[in-house]
Amino acid sequence: MFPSIQKQLDIIKIGTEELISEEELIKKLERAIKTGQPLRVKQGFDPTAPDIHLGHTVGIRKLKQFQELGHTIVLIIGDYTGMVGDPSGKSETRPRLTYETVMKNAQTYEKQFFKILDRNKTEVHYNGEWFKKMQFDEIMSLASKFTVSQILERDDFHKRFNDEKPISLHELFYPLMQGYDSVAIRADIELGATEQKFNLLAARQVQRDYGQEPQVVLTLPVLEGIDGAQRMSKSLGNYIGIDDEPTDMFGKVMSIPDNLILKYFMLTTDLSLDELRSVEARLKDPKVNPMTVKKELAKTLVAMYHSEQAAKEAQSNFEQVFSKKEIPDDIQTVVVEPAAESRLLVKLLTDNGVVSSNGEARRLIAQGAVRLNDEKVSDINLELSGSSENIVKVGKRRFIKFIVK
Repeated sequence: MFPSIQKQLDIIKIGTEELISEEELIKKLERAIKTGQPLRVKQGFDPTAPDIHLGHTVGIRKLKQFQELGHTIVLIIGDYTGMVGDPSGKSETRPRLTYETVMKNAQTYEKQFFKILDRNKTEVHYNGEWFKKMQFDEIMSLASKFTVSQILERDDFHKRFNDEKPISLHELFYPLMQGYDSVAIRADIELGATEQKFNLLAARQVQRDYGQEPQVVLTLPVLEGIDGAQRMSKSLGNYIGIDDEPTDMFGKVMSIPDNLILKYFMLTTDLSLDELRSVEARLKDPKVNPMTVKKELAKTLVAMYHSEQAAKEAQSNFEQVFSKKEIPDDIQTVVVEPAAESRLLVKLLTDNGVVSSNGEARRLIAQGAVRLNDEKVSDINLELSGSSENIVKVGKRRFIKFIVK
């Protein structure tokens, strides 16, 4: 039913930052082989935004590896933890989301998870299943598992405390809630990003206090966004969504720095160890242009989330626009009527889905990333006036034609 322990370890360790501990994992794998009982491998996702991006898929792809090794995947959608907001890596209290917002976001998560995982071999739970049933004395019992000083040991809380920045009481409950998730589903292993380490270790303690064998902790690296600097995030505008249109996805991948090509291959694709070594060797070869390898990455990702045909078309479009400096044939066209409420370029870009918000449009203009008829736009209050036909280019990939009447 299961491959050998060594083969499982070799696969599990690909792209892994830390394993706590390997000895415990080996014992769990030995028990699974002996009893034929798969391990329960958990990861939690708080639906604080509506879409999953490639940064999220780092963990999901690792879950897929466990699934292919024969183990049971347990996804926790944090309808209750999502309302708290994970304080990991945050310098201030996160705004609380309403339950309605969290659940609306969660609907897209379930659909997107199974672009990667096998739905028939995956358990999905909302942690409201247990938290909404808890009596107050049970909450107090959970709260007693940690001291305030233990919670304040985590770097982000410690820094905020020293900087005299507020820490809301509900934030202190987050690691306890994540830990209780592991108790509720009897997790053998939990995955998370490196910044999640405190929460993952807290779960081990909570499991012990509830009489369970502590889970093995597996941390994964954070994936930088297309800016090559900060972690991939929708709020930072440096993300590649798995539901992005093929042309957008291809173009975004082509904008990542060359030094991240191998990391993206390792963390976001299904390449084997031998294939990854081949990519690494080619990137080190001075005769190989990194752009060639990056195109292979972009084509691979588009094919994974769309189709081989979509990948070929996206590459052709990219080469037409960027290699030959041409405007794409299928450019979006918007007619701005005389009675239009606003002709502000910022608002037109937002209203037509070119950018996600007015703030993002203003930021891109300030960065010099917006061009009107091939001229850089510097005025965030620019209006399209008169009767004209305008080609607007946003960043390196997005084009839109505004016909002003």
